Amino acid sequence: MKLSHVSIAALSIAAAGAVLMPALASSHREAPGITEQPKVDGTDFYMFRSYESGRADYVTFIANYQPIQAPYGGPNYFTMDPDALYEIHVDVDGDAVEDLTFQFNFDNNLRDGTGITVPVGDLNLPIALRQAGQITAGSQDALGELETYELSLVTGDRRSGSSTKLGSFTKPVDNIGNKTLPDYAGYANSYISTVDIPGCGTGRVFAGQRAEAFAVNLGEIFDLVNLVPIDGDSSAGNGDGNGFPGGITQDRANDDLVGKANVTSLALEVPISCLDNDGDGIIGAWTTASLPQAEIEDPSPSYEQTSLYGGAFVQQSRLSAPLVNEVVIGLPDKDLFNAAEPTQDSALADYVTNPTLPVLLDILFRDAVNGTLGTNFETIAPTNLPRQDLVAAFLTGIEGLNQPAGVTASEMMRLNMGVPATPRNAQSNLGVIGDDLAGFPNGRRPGDDTVDIALRVVMGRLCYDVPINGTPTDLGLCDESDANVGNAAFTDGAPITALELQDRFPYLNSPIPGSPNN
Repeated sequence: MKLSHVSIAALSIAAAGAVLMPALASSHREAPGITEQPKVDGTDFYMFRSYESGRADYVTFIANYQPIQAPYGGPNYFTMDPDALYEIHVDVDGDAVEDLTFQFNFDNNLRDGTGITVPVGDLNLPIALRQAGQITAGSQDALGELETYELSLVTGDRRSGSSTKLGSFTKPVDNIGNKTLPDYAGYANSYISTVDIPGCGTGRVFAGQRAEAFAVNLGEIFDLVNLVPIDGDSSAGNGDGNGFPGGITQDRANDDLVGKANVTSLALEVPISCLDNDGDGIIGAWTTASLPQAEIEDPSPSYEQTSLYGGAFVQQSRLSAPLVNEVVIGLPDKDLFNAAEPTQDSALADYVTNPTLPVLLDILFRDAVNGTLGTNFETIAPTNLPRQDLVAAFLTGIEGLNQPAGVTASEMMRLNMGVPATPRNAQSNLGVIGDDLAGFPNGRRPGDDTVDIALRVVMGRLCYDVPINGTPTDLGLCDESDANVGNAAFTDGAPITALELQDRFPYLNSPIPGSPNN
């Protein structure tokens, strides 16, 4: 059956495969310019119906920044930039313009203006470290640098709209190690705060370090995809059938981030009633980070000021679907994409309609994939150019799933809030192509294996029937003949599932300690 013939009420919304993005990972150091500003580098964006027990009427947003944090990266660790503005934008009516913007503005201060001091002879001098003793949920007296943030809600244009301050909050220090922070989970959880949103209800907010949850075989992917990207052992991971001899085996050892790196999360839980302003239950969202336009280096820097900033905010980073900028946008336009607003996306549409990644994969892997699958295709790249399946996935959403009426084509994460959350223990890490309608690309949850989903979609998965409530469904976007290997189990071999993560806000696990010793 065609998707257009199935009603939302029947949950054809599942649109299994809907906003699947041709991406391979999250956005870590994805453009030349952002490598110079790591504190404002957005890495991952999650948006999903909350699946914590008792929170069914909420949507959770998680915006991650500062990629690939080494747990031992002291002594200064990973404070946020007090000169920057970190934002989560929400489009409620599909016109590619933000209607609601949640702004995080950080401030860092030394305790008593100096940090922790100690007597040395007849002098009292500041120590070189951030801490001088154990830190617990009940006491931060031994912490010399304090990080706070203000959360505001802007209605309308992000710069000229009506702004309401929602509160001031404290960011917990990063996980220095088990001796300094013997109960980091309890300490950090004490900084999960409630936040009143005028006119619609009360949510929760948390800003702090978390363990990286993005599973990806990063080194091999960027080394010309140095693996055979077909699932060789479906029983060991997220494969959707029998494994293929010669393909890669699912294994945590293939993962370069999970269990090895941390990230900084800005997590916000918002009542659905705050977001469904036009009544259709579909929202789009993306994250940004911006800095003032002008910077002058201070030749006599102090803790309070190493540079002088001034002028209007200029967007440095932009993120919604994972790894769009890394593997979809061409090298000359990567910095432009980071600076662009969704209303400007038509200028970069060629990268979607005529994507280069499938061509690169065909060059690298045609023989290997043919050998693994036992086929003899002249090309493994989809041939339905322009790629209307990816236009729907990238820029408009899927009609009947998460495409707003009168949508303006633009790249953002889209979520149909009418699809109920799937409990953690019932989630498929393949999201909608795994017949789990509440997962990627209908938003994105931390346990969705977006690398595998996206690899399959870019190679033509949406040209084949996808399961919706157990029924094979033709999305009507392209034909099987357009994608020779569109039903193959493409993978990077680095699995992730929701069972490896928390089932409560802020969902991502406590960060890896800088030292595991007590």
